[in-house]
Amino acid sequence: MKPAEIPGLPPGVDDQLAGEGIEELYPPQAEAVEAGLTDGESLVASVPTASGKTLIAELAMLSAVQRGGKALYIVPLRALASEKKTEFERWEDHGISVGVSTGNYESSGEWLASRDIIVATSEKVDSLVRNNAGWIDQLSCVVADEVHLVDDRNRGPTLEVTLAKLRQINPGLQVVALSATVGNADEVADWLDAELVHSEWRPIDLRMGVHFGNAINFDDGSQREVPVEGSQRQTEALVGDTLDEGGSTLVFVNSRRNAESAAKRQGGVVERRLDSDEKADLQDLAEEIRGVSDTETSDDLADCIENGAAFHHAGLASEHRSLVEDAFRDRLLKVICATPTLAAGVNTPSRRVIVRDWRRYDGEFGGMKPLDVLEIHQMCGRAGRPGLDPYGEAVLLSKDADTMDELFERYIWADPEAVRSKLAAEPALRTHLLATISSGFANSREGLLEFLEATLYATQTGDDGRLESVTDSVLAYLEANDFIEREDGTIRATNIGHTVSRLYLDPMSAAEIVDGLQYAEQNRGEEAATSEGQRERPAADEEAEPEGFVSASELQTDAEDGSESETEPVDDSQPPARPTPLGLYHLVSRTPDMYDLYLKSGDRETYTELCYEHEAEFLGRVPSEYEDVAFEEWLSALKTAKLLDDWASEVDEDRITERYGVGPGDIRGKVETAEWLLGAAEQLAGTLELSSRVAVREAKKRIEYGVREELIDLAGVRNVGRKRARRLFEAGIESRADLREADKGVVLGALRGRQKTAETILENVGREDPSLEDVEAVETETAAVARGGSGEPESDNGTDDGQSSLGDF
Repeated sequence: MKPAEIPGLPPGVDDQLAGEGIEELYPPQAEAVEAGLTDGESLVASVPTASGKTLIAELAMLSAVQRGGKALYIVPLRALASEKKTEFERWEDHGISVGVSTGNYESSGEWLASRDIIVATSEKVDSLVRNNAGWIDQLSCVVADEVHLVDDRNRGPTLEVTLAKLRQINPGLQVVALSATVGNADEVADWLDAELVHSEWRPIDLRMGVHFGNAINFDDGSQREVPVEGSQRQTEALVGDTLDEGGSTLVFVNSRRNAESAAKRQGGVVERRLDSDEKADLQDLAEEIRGVSDTETSDDLADCIENGAAFHHAGLASEHRSLVEDAFRDRLLKVICATPTLAAGVNTPSRRVIVRDWRRYDGEFGGMKPLDVLEIHQMCGRAGRPGLDPYGEAVLLSKDADTMDELFERYIWADPEAVRSKLAAEPALRTHLLATISSGFANSREGLLEFLEATLYATQTGDDGRLESVTDSVLAYLEANDFIEREDGTIRATNIGHTVSRLYLDPMSAAEIVDGLQYAEQNRGEEAATSEGQRERPAADEEAEPEGFVSASELQTDAEDGSESETEPVDDSQPPARPTPLGLYHLVSRTPDMYDLYLKSGDRETYTELCYEHEAEFLGRVPSEYEDVAFEEWLSALKTAKLLDDWASEVDEDRITERYGVGPGDIRGKVETAEWLLGAAEQLAGTLELSSRVAVREAKKRIEYGVREELIDLAGVRNVGRKRARRLFEAGIESRADLREADKGVVLGALRGRQKTAETILENVGREDPSLEDVEAVETETAAVARGGSGEPESDNGTDDGQSSLGDF
């Protein structure tokens, strides 16, 4: 089928497709059109990676807009939302407007009403439905990308319930579900009342095999010689072989540490094959990477990139990941060593994919667990770039013949698993049942069960009683915590229940926060009934400190100058007059919505000591050390809270990454989650009329900007951030008002002579004449002492040395 033969598209779209080199639709695309895709028919497309699923979605959305409707494209990841928005913006010449929405779960996103195509994560769409976004009922087409992720126990229930709600709001809604090849695509299609397009077709050949000995053994019985010479490892031999053919390689490993170490090794393979122009371009890219953040992770990544390789995992800042992905697509980077997150839909195909690790640690499993067939096939599907590679190769690694046979049986010859709903678990149903009640989708037990009948879980299980039992358990929990009220068979959300749903909180998180804030209210200004610090503690073994041990006193010390941090212990015999920042950070770190840091070797002793030093600050009873699990969870939350407190006390990002063994992306994730939870805590405190609301607001602002209390006002000016705010403060500029009136030379001196940066900041703060033309930088005596007397000039390159990438939220 040619583009001109596709019915229902806006005028000129067929010409643009032809101009992009699309002379004929791929077979799955043509089959989708023939099934009524552009006529508004619902469809499940279960096809391999790189087989044209995105164009199927675009045809559905463009035809929906042509019919006068509005389209929504649901993605599983924020990074994918930005990528898809950029991709869809090429239709703006045809009058199609595109918007993206991924954050701020309290917003109804009314500005999106003017957009024809909206891109959002499933969590954001769920929150938009909860907040009664007026444009939701105008939708005529919804695309669910990576719909097989309904099988994910964390994010799957949100996607499943969101699709069920959207279909209930808009009974004639066209749903287009894009999926990898799964074992039960027909069941997913039945759930969505959709036509099924199931295909194994790929635009280029994908060969899968196992490397053993000195050859790749392919699934068709053929072999390719790839000898492993001397001290070489299998991965290095395969990467070198790909490079010699002019191709690129994706290497999948099972941990961040393995990704980083593998990238360093592969850099040695790549570097000797680079020409001078490539080395120069990689040097420029490395400098750009270093400019993202002043951290060891950033430096390590830049060092790898100089040699033509990179690592990619969730610990990187989003800017790092984007730069790496773009450079790989542009064929500047030759190798990426990644954790499986890169296989989740981000467009980074390569000539060869190497799956080095096919097991991953799983705490619930109790050890190294084999990956699912579907996940391995998703990785392998990244092999082969249409239009660039003649073929794609996906290779697993084996050290012996028995393992090679196992890999063929387990993965290469195996069909992907069926996707199964994860909805009937209490953690998932807690939030979704409350939201369903709060938003008016159901007002009785029977109404809830009727709504749940529209989910995949009901389609798969029928009436097995499990859903009814879990629903009753969850309703009892919600009622016990005052989130709902039941009377004469009618269920309604309370004021606080509405607030919790609107804030997109897990009700268990809300209950933890409310209990903590009320604990603070009840104990405010009162003497503690008992001196908890004097309780009997188990005798500690007198052992040598393990490697990596950090004492509690060291955790109290600022990394830069040795001064005491703001978490100085308070009198543990009496609670503070109002909640302290550390107490609030610990409170939100105890919630299910915050993923806490693990306790490593030596951490238990460190954080136990810290726990008793700050006992009076905690908003709740400290578990006994004899309560093993509860006490361990309490300390994990304390470790997370201490990271947040370090961030809010202006400890350098590099020091935080070193101290807690995390990456810049982890810090960003913890900070963003804490900011959201503290914002929710502020609103809950307001709903309950608690006096702690002001303390919560201040703690949130400190987390938002990464500063101590005195810098909150300054750091809120766009482009200032935590480091520049401190320099301005040290120069005597202590507020926005001061900044608007300050001597320009002092401002320029505080900002290290960076004229463009200083002018931008002055403009942002509302200075009438922000120009610094012919202004000489002036350094105050206080600023010089604070800086240590260094008089080195700095270039105006747009980055602040040590200015964290998190400093300008």
